[in-house]
Amino acid sequence: MQDMQYRNLGNTGLKVSALGFGSMRLPMIDGQVDLEKGLEVLNKAFDVGINFIDTAVGYCNQQSEITVGKAIRGRRGDVVLSTKNPYKGPSGQEWRALLDQSLKRLEVDYIDLYNFHSLTLEQYQNWIGLPRSPIEEALKAKDEGLVRYLGLSCHDKPGNMIKLLDTGIFNSIILQYNILDRVNEGVIEYANKKGIGVVVMGPVGGGRLAAPSDVILKMIQGKVRSTAELALRFVLSNPFVSSALSGMNTVKMVEENAATASLMEPLSKEEREKINEALEEKKRLADLFCTGCGYCMPCPNGVDIPANFELMNYYRIYGLVDYAREGYKRLGEREINGKKTPAWAEACKECGECEPKCPRKIEIRAQLKSVRKALS
Repeated sequence: MQDMQYRNLGNTGLKVSALGFGSMRLPMIDGQVDLEKGLEVLNKAFDVGINFIDTAVGYCNQQSEITVGKAIRGRRGDVVLSTKNPYKGPSGQEWRALLDQSLKRLEVDYIDLYNFHSLTLEQYQNWIGLPRSPIEEALKAKDEGLVRYLGLSCHDKPGNMIKLLDTGIFNSIILQYNILDRVNEGVIEYANKKGIGVVVMGPVGGGRLAAPSDVILKMIQGKVRSTAELALRFVLSNPFVSSALSGMNTVKMVEENAATASLMEPLSKEEREKINEALEEKKRLADLFCTGCGYCMPCPNGVDIPANFELMNYYRIYGLVDYAREGYKRLGEREINGKKTPAWAEACKECGECEPKCPRKIEIRAQLKSVRKALS
């Protein structure tokens, strides 16, 4: 295996491994982190050159930070440590209490990258101007040396992400980006221009791309061993990505992902262009079927029509058969307020109320029958 590749985290001066360790899926037993296996996996990550570890207060039933803290004992100077503060209220004091808790759990004097967890533009704007707000407290913690750099993780709209980056508060951003979710490509490029580090979460699409797909593999036929490998290589081939986080819970997973991240050139320019062309065609075909606009909703019988059609697109357009069928099963097992409320195609009573609302004039009842036949 080649040596791990390292990249600049924006203008921070920090060098982070192209593959980062996302500590939200550590091995668990009965709701508790399996400490022995968790430390084994983390130590293997360090051994293969991973130096960027990301965690958060709530991960693994609030045990992730504790486990990471034990793993980095004696390695602190070699590790770029990232964690997140989930507080969403107006009190800087309560925000600070969670920072102090994380420092204690991690057993460290400082955190390299401290993130506002899942921050939105609206939340940020509600804090501005407040005395002792979380933002004010964060800047104070930075001045005190408890935090070296401030970041955010974000699921907001791309335009709102850019406005957050323009505040000048943040040195990095953690965002979603993968073969199936490319809406943030413009944000990634914009962040790079401003010297802001980009960390990608969900490089394998939250598990969607862990499932095999001959359709996706054929985009560069014969060049990769698995859909997951291609997904990771696609993300790392973006030159503006600092690190891609992978939630790894076995030594084998660490070894396989590290081998992929160690490639000097994850994808050639020609391979990336070929994939982008194929993806644009897949998206066009998917949009011809259903854009997910939701005008057909709500269904009087509880069918989540856009969700059914989205899963059908994964099945039909992207060849993600196992993922689509598993997702469809979960639609049938869905509970709302403690009551089982199936949202799958089987719940359709063919009332036809949805069809006049569809701007694409999709024959929804007939298509739901196709969904049921393919995925149930």
